[in-house]
Amino acid sequence: MTVRTMAEMMANGETPEILFWVGCAGSFDQRAQKITKAFAAILNAAGIKYAILGKEEACTGDPARRAGNEFLFQMMAYNNIQVLNGYEVKKIVTACPHCFNILKNEYPELGGNYEVIHHTQLLQQLINDGRIKLKEGGAFKGKKITYHDSCYLGRSNNIYEAPRRVLEALDAELVEMKRCGSNGLCCGAGGAQMFKEEEKGDRYVNTERSTEAIGTGARVIAAACPFCNTMLTDGVKHNEKENEVSVMDIAEIVAASIS
Repeated sequence: MTVRTMAEMMANGETPEILFWVGCAGSFDQRAQKITKAFAAILNAAGIKYAILGKEEACTGDPARRAGNEFLFQMMAYNNIQVLNGYEVKKIVTACPHCFNILKNEYPELGGNYEVIHHTQLLQQLINDGRIKLKEGGAFKGKKITYHDSCYLGRSNNIYEAPRRVLEALDAELVEMKRCGSNGLCCGAGGAQMFKEEEKGDRYVNTERSTEAIGTGARVIAAACPFCNTMLTDGVKHNEKENEVSVMDIAEIVAASIS
């Protein structure tokens, strides 16, 4: 894939429309790398001039702050802000709600002021504007899809419509879980829980959420967060349903449906 870095663009005197913030999961996690590639393919198909930071991108510091290490968070954030401001970045898109939330809501107090959008918002905009066209009768025609609300996208930032509008643009049937929207259930990874051992309890959060999703009769569980994707995939495996139910990011669903 041809994905240019900010350094390469600046060296040629060019400025991208958007900086694509890949995030740690999208960079290093093998499963999330597929989401990154799918989203990059969509940006290429839509003819959007974008760039990534590449090796200049570091973790936003979200897990450090959520886990209580404020010093580490601020150190990481200041380094990122220096890089972003050095390139005079104005607009950032990311496929990770954790990166989205912290860049949008918590970086400004440290001097990082950017227009930050989540990839589902951009996908909705591209579909509405006709910049990407979805195949009629594509791979998801007639399939039941259920959407899992990421906490950092939904409750933290009130983004409920964009992902659903994108899924409704497919010839698929969107079925909701009982706990959805502002009443959605966490996948179990938020607040840096992704990186620590679970505490004692009588059931796993991700298994409970996956069971709810499977109960809708959906063949596809749509997620919009790499952490949610991991947790729900594990939950589907725990229920021994991996041959019947697939967990996909909305970007992957759209990439597979572009005409």
